[in-house]
Amino acid sequence: MSIILTIIKREYLVRVRKKSFVVMTLLGPLLMTAFYGLIGWAAIGSISQKNVAVIDQNGQFTGKFKPDEETKYTYLTTAPTQAKTHFVEDGYDALVVIPKAVIEQPKTVQIYAEKSVGGSLKNNIERAVSKQIEVIKLSRSGITQQIIEDAKVNVDAETISLSDQGEKKTSTVMTSIIGGLCAFLIYISVLLYGTQVMRGVLEEKTSRIIEVIISSVKPFQLMMGKIVGVGLVGLTQFMLWIMLTTSLIWGGSAIFGAKMARDAATARMSTTMSAEKAKAIAKASEDPGMMTEFSAALKTLNLTLIITCFLFYFLGGYLLYSSLYGAIGAAVDSETDTQQFMLPVTLPIIACATLAQFIIRDPDGPLAFWMSMIPFTSPIIMMVRIPFGVPAWEIALSMALLVLGFIGTTWLAARIYRVGILMYGKKPTYRELSKWIFYKA
Repeated sequence: MSIILTIIKREYLVRVRKKSFVVMTLLGPLLMTAFYGLIGWAAIGSISQKNVAVIDQNGQFTGKFKPDEETKYTYLTTAPTQAKTHFVEDGYDALVVIPKAVIEQPKTVQIYAEKSVGGSLKNNIERAVSKQIEVIKLSRSGITQQIIEDAKVNVDAETISLSDQGEKKTSTVMTSIIGGLCAFLIYISVLLYGTQVMRGVLEEKTSRIIEVIISSVKPFQLMMGKIVGVGLVGLTQFMLWIMLTTSLIWGGSAIFGAKMARDAATARMSTTMSAEKAKAIAKASEDPGMMTEFSAALKTLNLTLIITCFLFYFLGGYLLYSSLYGAIGAAVDSETDTQQFMLPVTLPIIACATLAQFIIRDPDGPLAFWMSMIPFTSPIIMMVRIPFGVPAWEIALSMALLVLGFIGTTWLAARIYRVGILMYGKKPTYRELSKWIFYKA
């Protein structure tokens, strides 16, 4: 046991002391925040308002289209043939011609542009025409615009979970986000740190250092020490990321809240600010805001259970797959040769990532249940389900099967590892690997 602990310590310290580990651990949350912030900024900044000219031959559409951030409408009285030759020179991005029979024949609307019309612009124009046709038809039936506006109601239903402990409020959006995030983190960790184990074993084998190491330790001890050491590195990095990300979120929330309070105070004291602007700022300061809603939604979840299960399934999934990755690294002589063996190992992980969206839609269905029981898929799928609420017996059964699965894969990997780690110059096949498993020590 002391030998395994020594190997674990060595594998852990070697990786933690690297500059790349320190840099990525500290900058990881900042880089991810900046990355997605840049994507959002680019997506919003790339949207420019389109100037659309409208020729209303029907006579009931002029002045009825509401401009927005994406589309601005200008109504022309010129003939379509004349407008088609000059609308680009006049600064319009598109020309819409609404014929007289548009109400009976909605598909007769024509959109002209110098180049192909963008999907967003086409949808905006079609939506505006469709909405006005709907208003006209309802008006003919005696239904006014005011009745239509009064009939529009946004329903925000409150979800409540019934259990032995009584009623408890839940947040469907938050459970989906937390479940998906936990599954994604385990998916990334299995691929990232499992591959590190494989490369570490392969590097020691190709450099022939393993021949010296194996003289003083058993192959199984070396494999377990490397697997656990790299796993602890991953766990350390995740814990630091969680703490740093939480600090950034709450720090940003505090700064934003203080700024809104200052703006509201300024609005109340200002005598030159318009009444509408002052009212808007005061309303924004009274709004609970995204972070407050986020905190309230988090309180509806059993965070203790989620965090505990996450740590278990993170370690269980990592240990199961990293043992197989370690066996692959020991079986081959170069990283190129690993591809043929990695595909069967990574297929269950890819399947989990693909099917996770369907599991979120039906977390209690038969597909979700069986995939959360199979050891190769349970670490990811069960973490998708747990925020929605899973019976205790299902969690216990899934954990027990995962432990048995890890023991089985470790035994299998150790049999391959002890033979392959000292074998050079031969590309093994699946048939050859099956023989290694039953070799006597």
